[in-house]
Amino acid sequence: MVIFDPPITGASPRSVSAAQLQRFARRAQTLARVKGEVDILIATNKRLRDLNRRFRRKDKPTDVLSFPRPSGGDIAISAQIARDNAQRYGHSLAIELKILVLHGMLHLAGYDHESDNGRMARAESRLRSQLKLPASLIDRTHSSGKGPKAKLRASITKSASIRHKSAAAKRIARNAP
Repeated sequence: MVIFDPPITGASPRSVSAAQLQRFARRAQTLARVKGEVDILIATNKRLRDLNRRFRRKDKPTDVLSFPRPSGGDIAISAQIARDNAQRYGHSLAIELKILVLHGMLHLAGYDHESDNGRMARAESRLRSQLKLPASLIDRTHSSGKGPKAKLRASITKSASIRHKSAAAKRIARNAP
């Protein structure tokens, strides 16, 4: 079951529906091999912060939390963070919610990207491709400062900085007595 609590504001009813997300969740659940019933809550940052503080002792909102049960489990997603990420990465809110559902589903399947040496990242990448989703949550997290694109950006920034300093040095030299 998918519950929006409260309903997402600022999104058209066609852009995100509980039925659409439920169909996707069933498919992701099958591919991730999660048995049992999975319930998904799409809630506010406040609600996710409360859950994160209570269960992980982290006093901040987070994008997705997973709570495994012996059979199935629960997934909680921040609507605000999902909306912000959708805008940041240039895709719809529905796509972002699907990315977060898949990530949560893999946690329910027993994966833990904080300690599994890339096992969850590989599974998420493979399933993301099967489900026709853009960059996974793990891919985005790792590329936000350490991947090849980040190194290229740093190199370009450094080159621009060197050119700027060279031009400034030449201007100073021309104006020197």
